[in-house]
Amino acid sequence: MTSLFPALTDDPDGRAALRFGDRSLTYAQLASAAAAVGERIRGAGRVAVWATPSLETAVAVVGVLLAGAAAVPLNPRSGEKELGHILSDSEPALLLAAPGDELPPAVGGLARIDVDVRATAEPVAADPDDGDPALIVYTSGTTGPPKGAVIPRRAITSTLDALADAWQWTGADVLVHGLPLFHVHGLVLGVLGPLRRGGSLRHLGRFDTDGVARELTDGATMLFGVPTMYHRIAEALPGDPALAEALAGARLLVSGSAALPVHDHERIAAATGRRVIERYGMTETLMNTSVRADGEARAGTVGVPLPGVELRLVEEDGTPLTAYDGESVGEIQVRGPNLFTAYLNRPDATAAAFTAGGWFRTGDMAVRDPDGYVRIVGRKATDLIKSGGYKIGAGEIENALLEHPGVREAAVTGEPDADLGERVVAWIVPADAQAPPSAEELAGHVAARLAPHKRPRVVRYLDALPRNDMGKIMKRALPS
Repeated sequence: MTSLFPALTDDPDGRAALRFGDRSLTYAQLASAAAAVGERIRGAGRVAVWATPSLETAVAVVGVLLAGAAAVPLNPRSGEKELGHILSDSEPALLLAAPGDELPPAVGGLARIDVDVRATAEPVAADPDDGDPALIVYTSGTTGPPKGAVIPRRAITSTLDALADAWQWTGADVLVHGLPLFHVHGLVLGVLGPLRRGGSLRHLGRFDTDGVARELTDGATMLFGVPTMYHRIAEALPGDPALAEALAGARLLVSGSAALPVHDHERIAAATGRRVIERYGMTETLMNTSVRADGEARAGTVGVPLPGVELRLVEEDGTPLTAYDGESVGEIQVRGPNLFTAYLNRPDATAAAFTAGGWFRTGDMAVRDPDGYVRIVGRKATDLIKSGGYKIGAGEIENALLEHPGVREAAVTGEPDADLGERVVAWIVPADAQAPPSAEELAGHVAARLAPHKRPRVVRYLDALPRNDMGKIMKRALPS
């Protein structure tokens, strides 16, 4: 698969490819270690990878791709039931793991191969088609058992090349992040992305602001993170001038996997002079849109469609919106070479996910500005609130609430109301639990910034909001 990672066969200067803590590999070393993995899995169709944030995980996935097989990344924090479902559904031939990893009983029936990052071998001859599966990535399973999205090789190359165009990403870039490697963000963008460009990855293992400052000061040019990470950065900046200086020197700060609150955008920009840019993607689509490196980093937006990606907003009846006014809400539908091909073993779910013409129903609601910028306002299933004849996106209310100094975290949902149809409910983690802002104060705060019909009618206070591994708020887990 030299077309995926050209630098693996062109490494005259011993360039650094991967670094995890104090362990690293050059491109030549990575090519040899990955070839050794490929040799050991020869003939396998699907291969599970115990996806810890380690050098072994990166080598394993690259080796699987070089061998023309499909990798099934496993979240080491998954419960027995979820792991059992994923393994019975994907039926991998074997499991790759780092030596010494303790594996749960759910994977005990699989043949295990330990990945040796210092092994050497000649490349395995493989000539997969662009449409062949590269990854089987399981969705979060919020509405049932996780579904395996079959991601073809062309989706990876098209997404990474489109991001290279949008972000002016080159082999000179050094990326730093501390993202998990069982999701698209950390694995495809965060590991395969630098390798496709011929650049370098420095993985923090576990995210912390000291590590970010250290790596950006020591030559890293790009930082990838999720909103929880950028929130911690924003909180730390006032007392950490070294962090502010390091971020100010970065070429690109990118946030994804969930919306970054506007108040965190503004705090980071004020302290560093640099604006975080956002992009929008899904497991099934990889990346769809992004703010461009040479464009306006407009807080609260996910930019414009990437090269090769078609995007439209549609009404509830499937009619496309014809005018983009920055106010009209519609569901995002996309099509292009970045899309998955199917949900594994689920032809019914696959058929339901697409409309005529090959448009994928994302389930995400958005508005689009006249110049093409897209603003996500929430998920159709949990974040679209129909109140008093209006369609309201939870996301913009959450941003408004987070601008209140008494609010640390916020989530917004709808609940049945005999008069309005649905009423807006705000779930608040107060900055000071002993003196939380009143419901009346928060309602007035939102009404003054957005519109009266978007104000919360009910406010509920919590110690913390439920979140998943990527920092996304799990609204279905809120108390009933």
